[in-house]
Amino acid sequence: MKLVLVGLLLFTVILAGCASSPPTTNTNDPPAPIGDVKTFAITAKMFEFVPGTIEVNQGDTVILNITSTDTTHGISIPEFGVNTTIPPGQTVKVQFVADKAGTFSFSCSVFCGVDHGNMKGTLIVK
Repeated sequence: MKLVLVGLLLFTVILAGCASSPPTTNTNDPPAPIGDVKTFAITAKMFEFVPGTIEVNQGDTVILNITSTDTTHGISIPEFGVNTTIPPGQTVKVQFVADKAGTFSFSCSVFCGVDHGNMKGTLIVK
């Protein structure tokens, strides 16, 4: 009988220890941005982005509200994983963290006519 009680007591102590373990955190979550939120309204039209240059600080969360005024365009910024289509007459929101410093080109990623290859812009991350 004493053996059964000792076993029950030991089981209860072990179970209580497991129940009071601290919560675990997901180490795969991306780090929180350390900068400001910078929002830009960009117009995509034959064969340019307006404005053609945007400037942010490293660590900023960048929000681009891009409107196509004439045909389907796209925007690609490979260094930040951006590649989005913008249908004509619509505004598309693109968001990313500028976690790398440097000067990066962005371009139209949907063929939009003869000067499509010249439809580029510049992202400057200080």
